[in-house]
Amino acid sequence: MRRKIVAGNWKMNKNVIEAQQLMTQLLEYTMSNKANCEVWIAPPALYLMMAKDVFENDEIGVFAQDISTHESGAYTGEISVDMLESIDAEGTLIGHSERRQYHGENDESCNKKVKLALDRGLIPVYCNGETLDQRKAGQHFDVVKTQTETALFTLSAEEIKKVVIAYEPVWAIGTGETATPEQAQEIHAHIRGIIAEKYGQEVADEVSILYGGSVKPDNAKEIFSQPDIDGGLIGGAALKVEDFSKIIEGFN
Repeated sequence: MRRKIVAGNWKMNKNVIEAQQLMTQLLEYTMSNKANCEVWIAPPALYLMMAKDVFENDEIGVFAQDISTHESGAYTGEISVDMLESIDAEGTLIGHSERRQYHGENDESCNKKVKLALDRGLIPVYCNGETLDQRKAGQHFDVVKTQTETALFTLSAEEIKKVVIAYEPVWAIGTGETATPEQAQEIHAHIRGIIAEKYGQEVADEVSILYGGSVKPDNAKEIFSQPDIDGGLIGGAALKVEDFSKIIEGFN
């Protein structure tokens, strides 16, 4: 059985009081509602230890938004896998489209980060996806194939089963645009097929692939019902417990 996951990426939002309020609301929600999926959040790095304190019984998984390609050293502003391991964080996002767009992230660096995370027992949530220009040019299948192979195909079969992939159509992030459930399913099936070609269908069937393109309360159920979509990486809607909870309930 593949993991079913709803993960909230808070990005650079919430001051410390707002962050604590949202975490407390999420804790209260999880205590009174049984989710049919795993629930994760990736708050700003400043709030990771707070999140581990609030969710002390692992009611919600706590993830970083990024890690360094280096294990330690003179890398101002970076977070290492050792730091995450030391606070018992569950894992980290890797290769988010905004890291690619604004910070020069590429799939070679993603490959290093994925391996570092796995070596420390952390769950890497590897993000890939095409831009609007690439989609319009009909390059989306090739783009996602190259991204997946470059970032992940140095892993063993046992290692890749521990990776969670988040497909993000970059043109649908924060734009209000959403791929249709059929478009999302088509790419998810394509990604699973790429993995199956390399590692076999049995391995591919164990890899959870999340959809990361403007999932909302009113479309979550239909998106999550697609056979190769195992949940969502949620942006803006993860910042309000009313919206995030309704998306979680898309698995009910």
